[in-house]
Parts: sequence; C-alpha cells; structure tokens
Amino acid sequence: MKKNLFLLGFMACSLTMMGQTEKKESWYFKLGGSYFMQTAATEFPTVGGNAALSKVYVGGKLVSEESVTGSFGEGFRTGITAGYRFNARLGVEMGVNYYNSTDKTMAQTTTDNIFISGGKPVYNFKSVGQITAFDLAPALVLFLGEHKGFEPYTKVGVLVPIHGDLEITSDAIAPTGVASPATVAIHSVDKVKPNPTVGFMSALGTSYRLGKKISAFAELEYRNFTVHGKTKETTEYTMNGQNALAGRTQAQIHTNYVNRLDVNSNNAALNPNGLDNSKPMDELSSYVGISGLGLTLGLKYSL
Repeated sequence: MKKNLFLLGFMACSLTMMGQTEKKESWYFKLGGSYFMQTAATEFPTVGGNAALSKVYVGGKLVSEESVTGSFGEGFRTGITAGYRFNARLGVEMGVNYYNSTDKTMAQTTTDNIFISGGKPVYNFKSVGQITAFDLAPALVLFLGEHKGFEPYTKVGVLVPIHGDLEITSDAIAPTGVASPATVAIHSVDKVKPNPTVGFMSALGTSYRLGKKISAFAELEYRNFTVHGKTKETTEYTMNGQNALAGRTQAQIHTNYVNRLDVNSNNAALNPNGLDNSKPMDELSSYVGISGLGLTLGLKYSL
C-alpha cells in the first residue's frame, strides 16, 4: 500500500514538474516609450576651457560659485524589441532604442559688467549639453508565471550605443578688445563623438493580456554607463548672427581626445613649439555619465 502511494505521489510530482517546464517556444515583439530620471550626478567635464562651475559676479566681485553636476540619464526613449521564449520561464530579448536626453547646463558665468580678472576677461556665457543616441540592448529574461492575465518578469542585460553624440550649445556676450563695439554675441555648437562603450541594465516588469496575442506591458528599468569623448567638432559658430566658422582654425574647430598629453601633443600648454593651428588640438579625454531609472509603457504582440 505504501509503495503504491509512493508511486502515485511520484507520478503527481512528475506531472506537476512537467507542467511547470512545459515548452512554450514563441516569438514576440514589443513597442514602447520611456521616461528616465537621473540617479547619479557627477561633475561635468570642462567645456571650451571653462570648468564645470556656475559663477555670479556683481560689481566686478565674485558673489557666488558652485560646481555644476548632473547626468545625461534624464530623458525620453522609444524602442522596439524582439524576444524569443525558450520555455515558459526563460527567454532572450534584443532591443533597438532611440534616446534623447533633456538639456543640462554644463558651465555658466553671469556678470553685470565685463571686466578683466587675472589677465582674463570675465563675461556672460552659458553652455548647455544634450545627448542623442541609438543603442542595442540584448537581455536575458526570466518569466515568473502568469496569474489572472498578469505575467511578471525580470531581465538583465547590457547596453551598446551604436550611434550618437553629445551636442554642446554655447552662447556668450564676449569682449571684442576694441572700444566700439565693446562686445559681441557669440553662438557655437560643438558635437562630441564618443569612444565605444558598454553599459549595464536591469528591469522588473509585467505584462497584462488584452487578447489572444496582444498584451500591455510596464517596466521599471535601471541603467548605468559612462561615455568617453573621442573627437569634438565645431559645426556652428556665429558672431552677432553672422556665420564666422570659416575664420576659425583647424585647432579651434577640431579636437582629438587622448588619455595622455606630452611634449609631442598638439597642445599649447605642453608642446615647446606651441600649438599648430593647422591640425586638430589634443585635449585630455573626459567622460559624462548616463545613469537613470525609467518607466516604460507599451504593447506586446506574441506570435
């Protein structure tokens, strides 16, 4: 009798395990939009020789100064994802996303009067950065089981940016060095191209079945990676609204970012022969952070 009960129990457990690991191979596609908030702020890199500071001068005196920190992890993202389920519990995804960060002030000086301090002019300027990028997001997905139409899941993966740049827009009211006109309005746009990088992402989400093949889904996602500059190019430069880019030298328009500067670098501070204006200038590489916590909402179609 005990032997029969044991065999019956073993068969019941086996059937239960088979039900839990029943094959459920299928393809699915997801389309969604996200909003991310920044989660970690770091000091921004130097912009055009200006440190990441916000300064205010009144009457020729510095009355306030603070570091400018932040992350380009705040912004909007849209993307499409293809997924494949190996069984009821395990799957993989590949996402293709377009990300557009919010504008971030990277350096700023405000003064009520242009003047010379320490041999350098102090004038009004503001530099604002924005990142746009396409990325690939391969991930491993663990499905936690469906109940009353809801199917929670978790996933971890990496982010691989494949195209994008950091665009820095600077506006200044600067001295001309002559009596009339004493100032000039300068507008410039610099585009920084990144070195290849890889980031990390993890998410917790759930889908809700709306029909036989259609589901709505929501994901809470955390991502974190840094981007190092590779090159910088000035694409716009105007003075009082007039195009003045043609009057800029190669060293003023183009920058190569390197990990080390020495006497052979095209850098005025270290090269004993000075700066060669016919070649791109060499500057130390810097980085910006793109860390954020975001909510994604969208639709899922299962084949």
